[in-house]
Amino acid sequence: MGIMLLRLLALLGCLVVLGLAAEDFYKLLGIQKDASEREIKKAYRTLSKKYHPDKNPGDETAHDKFVAIADAYDVLIDEETRRIYDQYGHDGIEQHRKGGGRPAQHHDPFDLFSRFFGGSGHFGHGGGERRGPNMEVRVAVPLRDFYNGRLTEFTVEKQAVCSACEGSGSEDGVVETCDQCGGRGVRVMRQQIAPGLVQQVQQMCDKCSGKGKMVKHPCPVCGGSRVVREPETHELHVEKGMPRNVRINYENEADESPDWVAGDLVVHLVETDPQFGTADHERTDGTFFRRRGQHLFWREVLSLREAWMGDWTRNITHLDGHIVQLSRKRGEVIQPNAVEVIENEGMPIWHQHLPEGVEEAFGNLHVEYVVVLPDQMDKSMEKDFHGVWEKWRKKKGVSLDQEWGRPEGPVKMPGHDEL
Repeated sequence: MGIMLLRLLALLGCLVVLGLAAEDFYKLLGIQKDASEREIKKAYRTLSKKYHPDKNPGDETAHDKFVAIADAYDVLIDEETRRIYDQYGHDGIEQHRKGGGRPAQHHDPFDLFSRFFGGSGHFGHGGGERRGPNMEVRVAVPLRDFYNGRLTEFTVEKQAVCSACEGSGSEDGVVETCDQCGGRGVRVMRQQIAPGLVQQVQQMCDKCSGKGKMVKHPCPVCGGSRVVREPETHELHVEKGMPRNVRINYENEADESPDWVAGDLVVHLVETDPQFGTADHERTDGTFFRRRGQHLFWREVLSLREAWMGDWTRNITHLDGHIVQLSRKRGEVIQPNAVEVIENEGMPIWHQHLPEGVEEAFGNLHVEYVVVLPDQMDKSMEKDFHGVWEKWRKKKGVSLDQEWGRPEGPVKMPGHDEL
């Protein structure tokens, strides 16, 4: 009797350890315990694509996660097994399966995946599978994101397999073969084109609209079309120094259909027009930098005194908040439209364009100086300036007309009849 009791306690201990080791199905899918059926299906759709082995080759952890996600969905989507799991946990589900639960093939994670996304359960790697068209979208981010890098999100509206009916188009899951075309979707019609001459013509079956399948009770969500339009959010990693209009490929994230494997979602990353935001980091000088490849361009405005006399300092706030200081000593003149090149203050060079062995490099910042003249001058200031310049002109001034050999009067041009 004592031995039997010890064995029973050991068995219970093992079950407790297994129950603790297994991850909670609700946490695994990232949903609450009162999640609706639609929320469970949406969570499965998102996570199964993220951890699919085709997208994570050689990653055993991702493979195990993919299998676990399918198992969690399989349990929680069924009313009976979900009730058992909520009451008895993983042990209850194991006992239910051993006691004659649903057939084992229903738990195949790739079969489950194919019911949601079409194909053979893989991302277009099966030979002969139809592949849907790619979808191309433009996503705009500010220049500071190209400079600093950023992990963000974007949302696109796409066609998705209806999760309410899992792409069957039927409310009760019953799909029947069309009795008029035998499931072929087409009918062979005979047409007499002349006495004694008959031609066979293949036409789309009008009863099933060429689908070969029919449902008596259409899904109320998709209306029997098997697909719906819905927004889908994707993670976007903008890397430092990425070029504008770079193409970022999201494999098998285009429009879905039960009849094909989804194509790719291609994102064209573009730059938004510069504008002041509300946060401090959105109101820097760098917001209005202009980019050309790996270089940045900035236009700095100087007064006549600053351009002529020097003796000034300016602080430009860069895209990441650091300061670039511009200055001139007294007596240093800057000509209008002069350009100063400041090395290593341009765009970071994208890691794919870096020379081998170089971890980080930057382009240059080109500063163009624009000199603004005053619209008018105070009379006393005008008198003082004029006096100083007249004195200097009389002492060292030259006549540009004489210097450049310009004539003092009009020049006679030859007539039309002269050669």
